[in-house]
Amino acid sequence: MTEISTAGTGAGSMPSSDAGYATPRPSARPRRDTAGRSRATRALAWSAAIGIGTAILIMIAASAARNSWSSVHTAVPAAGPPWQLSLRVSVSTAIPALWAAALVGAGGVIAGLAAVRRGARLPVRALLAVGLVATAALTVLPPAGSTDSLDYAAYGRMAVLRRSPYVMTPDQLRRTGDPVGRAAPAAWGKDVSLYGPLATAEELGAAELGGTSAARIVFWLKLWNALAFGAVALALDRLLRCDPSRRARAHLLWTVNPLLLWALIAGAHVDGLAAAAGFLGLIVVGGAGLTRSAGPAGSAGPVPPARLSRPAPPGWRQALASGVLIGAAADIKITFAIFGLGVAWACRRSILSLAAAAAGAVAVLVPSYLWYGYPAVTALSARSDYATADSYYRWLAWPGPHPLSNLLLPVAAFAALAALLLWRLPGAVPALPAIQPALALGLAWLFVASYQLPWYDAMILPLLAIYPASRLDWLVLARLAAGTVALMPGNPLLPTVRPMRSVAAANLELIVPLVLLGALIALVWCAVSGSWGMRPGTDRTLS
Repeated sequence: MTEISTAGTGAGSMPSSDAGYATPRPSARPRRDTAGRSRATRALAWSAAIGIGTAILIMIAASAARNSWSSVHTAVPAAGPPWQLSLRVSVSTAIPALWAAALVGAGGVIAGLAAVRRGARLPVRALLAVGLVATAALTVLPPAGSTDSLDYAAYGRMAVLRRSPYVMTPDQLRRTGDPVGRAAPAAWGKDVSLYGPLATAEELGAAELGGTSAARIVFWLKLWNALAFGAVALALDRLLRCDPSRRARAHLLWTVNPLLLWALIAGAHVDGLAAAAGFLGLIVVGGAGLTRSAGPAGSAGPVPPARLSRPAPPGWRQALASGVLIGAAADIKITFAIFGLGVAWACRRSILSLAAAAAGAVAVLVPSYLWYGYPAVTALSARSDYATADSYYRWLAWPGPHPLSNLLLPVAAFAALAALLLWRLPGAVPALPAIQPALALGLAWLFVASYQLPWYDAMILPLLAIYPASRLDWLVLARLAAGTVALMPGNPLLPTVRPMRSVAAANLELIVPLVLLGALIALVWCAVSGSWGMRPGTDRTLS
């Protein structure tokens, strides 16, 4: 009998059972494929780190040198905060750098999400730490990315002077010679406040602390926004603590997302506070979090998949707390009232809980609106019949307000898309029953409303971070990136430098509307076809 030597055979090779025949060596292709996949995953993870880090550093530098390139100058007090650095950056440098930051930052987030989906274990604590440090840095710098915060400062100053920001305008405050009124930009000078009484209370508090310095008032607004932003980050970290991949994904979408940091922290938009209150209100009625399923005793195998514990029906105390938080979100910005429908769905099996949630919301909303009266109510519908400059509704050729035509189409589109998403969007987070309906309604409103700005997406990003990974991630990020680039550097007017002005105009009037319309079409296709791109078994794993 011929002896067959197995020396030198690779792992997985077997000797032949037939004498005189050598066993063919198995192909090494699977091993090479695995190595290649691992290298690609590492490349994605490093691309995410470089892209996100570069974008954040550019945004911090632009904020620190804001007065050297912004067309709206804001005097910084001699003793901060806020502080500014003695950097001199020209407009022709700042604008392309910020455009690049938005694109590189969005690319970094996308690369990170792809790496996590391929099995990368990103350092979650490092993501959380980087996000919180970046938030703190942007908080203590002058406002950048938008001039809206200077309008907020003017509204707060009016409240300090016992004037109603729902009656008085920034132009009227400016004509009194008030220093905060003089700092308000002219873009919305003839408009009263569009926000709810709780937003006015926040602005009043900031104005009391900031005195006659618009920059100091905005600092306090940014500080409270930063606290709200951090609260959402910590809540996401806590809820997803037992699933490292989903925990990392949540921080990529929210905590270290440069687009959100620019809009909510650098720009100090009030949407950050409303998003935090609304998100916390939605999770209060579930709040189970992820828990590990038990594996075999003593098993040395991989960690079993995470499971969401089954929630008990929300009690009336949970529902009351949820109603108060949702009422607070709507009292800051009325569009967050649609989250109330998510809470109603979660409480639908208990009349007591449903009544408690409604009572909590009413207890916040009614007294505050009674305090400011009818002008605060009428302000809610301001600009509802306008389309933003980058909206695809502009292609329907309405340059100004025409209530009948401008409202009917968006309202009808919202109703149709909301019904479709409520029906077709998977209920993939059963332990948090208010998330799915709130996400469906938020997506419908954001994707079809005629008046949209990128920081409005703060409404749905915490909900998306709780949801399993799907094609929704790419659609929401594409919209957010396109809208952010279109409005950079954040002044109310297009850049004055001619080459950049042409690029900005083309982006605002053609490229961004195409992206927004494409995202809408893709969302409808996902809903109709059911092709959400969730991995097979995702719903079962989370049930």
